Amino acid sequence: MHDNDWSVACVALPSESRAARAYATTDLADAYAIRLPKDAVTDPELLARFLFSQQAPWAAGLMRARDTLVAGFGLKTSGQLKSPSAKSRHDRISIFKIYERDTHEILLGEDDKHLDSRVSVLHQTRTVSAECAPYLVVSTVVHCHNLLGRTYIRLIAPFHRLIIQSNMRRAARAGWPVLSRTP
Repeated sequence: MHDNDWSVACVALPSESRAARAYATTDLADAYAIRLPKDAVTDPELLARFLFSQQAPWAAGLMRARDTLVAGFGLKTSGQLKSPSAKSRHDRISIFKIYERDTHEILLGEDDKHLDSRVSVLHQTRTVSAECAPYLVVSTVVHCHNLLGRTYIRLIAPFHRLIIQSNMRRAARAGWPVLSRTP
């Protein structure tokens, strides 16, 4: 049984993901996969909401430091992104705007003057040892507009990778949301 498998694997950007087609050129592209329990929900929006609510305290500290540094450059802070207008409150997950949804994927992201980013949360079924298994793949692509964007992404990329993997492991340890069982 693999329901307690909390390992996160670096994988190729899934070709079926909308993130793979988001930009003609990217300055960052990565993807990570984790096996889900067989009874986990399949709705990518529910999975994304759960995933992005699992941030470790050290990652929140890094975000506060990032906000302090970028505010001086006129870039959006996480506080600004998490405080949307009443009209758009339901069109966001954490700091990300929802761009597209379908039955297997939700595409999130944000645009700013230095770069645009998209994050895909994709529910996949993979064949592992002749068995079909559910997986969650989180992909990120970034397109930079200028030197500030390219410098920024080079500086934060290692932290971005650590945070995504940490969120995925923490969500697995917490227990992914499961399909409701009716008696």
